[in-house]
Amino acid sequence: MSLAFDEYGRPFLILREQEKKKRLKGIEAQRANIAAAKSVSRILRTSLGPKGMDKMMQGPDGDVMITNDGATILEEMRIENQVAKLMVELSKSQDYEVGDGTTGVVVLAGALLEQAEALLDRGIHPVRVSEGYDRACKTAVNKLDEIADEFEFETNEFESLVQTCMTTLSSKIVNRHKRDLAKISVDAVMAVADLERKDVNLELIKLEGKTGGTLEDTALIHGIVLDKEMSHPQMPTEVKDAKIAILTCPFEPPRPKTKHKIEIDTVEKYESLRKQEKEYFIDMVRKCKDSGANLVLCQWGFDDEANHQLYLEKLPAVRWVGGVEIELIAIASGARIIPRFEEITADKLGKADVVRQIEFGTTRDKMLVIEGGEKSKAVTILVRGGNKMIVEETKRSIHDSLCVARNLIRDNRIVYGGGAAEIACSLAIGEAADEVAGVEQYAMHAFADALDAIPLALAENSGLPPIDSLTRVKAKQLKEKCPYLGIDCKEEGTDDMRKQNVFETLVGKREQFWLATQLVKMILKIDDVMAPGEYE
Repeated sequence: MSLAFDEYGRPFLILREQEKKKRLKGIEAQRANIAAAKSVSRILRTSLGPKGMDKMMQGPDGDVMITNDGATILEEMRIENQVAKLMVELSKSQDYEVGDGTTGVVVLAGALLEQAEALLDRGIHPVRVSEGYDRACKTAVNKLDEIADEFEFETNEFESLVQTCMTTLSSKIVNRHKRDLAKISVDAVMAVADLERKDVNLELIKLEGKTGGTLEDTALIHGIVLDKEMSHPQMPTEVKDAKIAILTCPFEPPRPKTKHKIEIDTVEKYESLRKQEKEYFIDMVRKCKDSGANLVLCQWGFDDEANHQLYLEKLPAVRWVGGVEIELIAIASGARIIPRFEEITADKLGKADVVRQIEFGTTRDKMLVIEGGEKSKAVTILVRGGNKMIVEETKRSIHDSLCVARNLIRDNRIVYGGGAAEIACSLAIGEAADEVAGVEQYAMHAFADALDAIPLALAENSGLPPIDSLTRVKAKQLKEKCPYLGIDCKEEGTDDMRKQNVFETLVGKREQFWLATQLVKMILKIDDVMAPGEYE
């Protein structure tokens, strides 16, 4: 523990350090932080780009996951180091804000910290490095706005949206079917988009996966798919012009709230109790029937007696419907969620054109499809795949694709991929840095060098000579003043990303730069670390 003495010579504690408490100060703390962040960045670096490598992770229960989605990899890694956790949060922030570019933002942050470490070794103060990075980031964002292209799309012609979604899916496991999945994603987004307000509510797009079949069987259903079946096997499997009652109260007799004990010692008493329970069920079913409902969706289960009464009354029912699905069905059908049987009225029922039960494969797995909701255009993407791992990875890939399409509807400006935007920004920052007096120009040049890490990683992961590829494209950009030239990862014979149709959203790229810069500034300002355990 740290001791100090007052003016009378009496000792007092400044900082109580427990037995294993570690403390790092000054440059040592900064080096440790930078090393931790760089190690996380290096893990994701090989996953960047259309030919990036995948990571296989095994969970504590033995589940295997194969993915190259940055946010998913970091989330599954169970990182303990404090600064490395900040990199995980960075990736999550990019995922929440944009939905795509989670790998690139971590690689960029790692490159910025690597360049910052060299500046700290030269004796430049971290605050001056942060200021230089901030200045360089503003220059880069201004350059992005300058080189961004706008594209217009109509409600019946949105090929450009499909091309941008295909760029996102190029780096995923499902890239062999990127055209079909991109088309499905765009159709889903356009089905729920409000083009006047330039807004898309992604909650109206449900992603449902079912093992079996192939990726080509993945389909867009204009309705809601429930992984449920009718509660009784003899209930009708198709209900046309459905009037849906959505209940959050269980089909069971009321229970006293106090402790109770019932003694049944004769057959008559048992028959009386059974008759009373049956009356309760009949009354509940009759209330549903009298309201005009011809389909009941219940959040809770119900026992065999209630199920039998529903069957006798020819009232199809579905039990154990999840809370999220119930809300989505209520929005789509215009129904009100009913908490008590006494409150069931005709005006609280939802309407749908048809509710049908579909079956899959030889196992005859059943699902329900609710089509033609009255109030909303909710849609479901039903993902098929050979195993659970493929289905889950496809769902993650389609989510990224949906986010990209949504971002383009909100802001239809794009920049070109393949590292073209990063190289153009790097050149712009290099020119701006030469006009800056003082130490900040070193930090700005370092930022420009860090941006080159993205095209370098793209070339390296594609099996191309990284330095040769970067210097050639950079010299060509500088000579031709063309910000559309990037790394030819697909080896199509041209560096022009416009011809290759490799786009990225301006919103996503801008967010990458801002988030990475802010995190690096925060890490550089930490000069004292107190940790209860080992800090490495």
